[in-house]
Amino acid sequence: MPNIKSAKKRVKVSERNRLINKAYKTRMKNSIKKVLLALQEGKSREEVEQLYKVAQSAIDKAAKIGAIHKNQASRRKSRLIAKINKHFASKE
Repeated sequence: MPNIKSAKKRVKVSERNRLINKAYKTRMKNSIKKVLLALQEGKSREEVEQLYKVAQSAIDKAAKIGAIHKNQASRRKSRLIAKINKHFASKE
């Protein structure tokens, strides 16, 4: 444990931020999983796109607070929409 007052504070702050980041990342990952599960279950395009909007929002929020990098957020959204488009392109 640190002896210096500022170092003690940094430990508290970094732990608090770690938990906040973890919550945003968990929310983001769960929303992505819901989209992928909906694709596997064969739900309609409208339902999947509705879930994608929720996932996109969660990804953007995680990037906004710095839990993930903005480029990672962009990559995740891009790959997710590509999977959606590929899935429904093969059905048509």
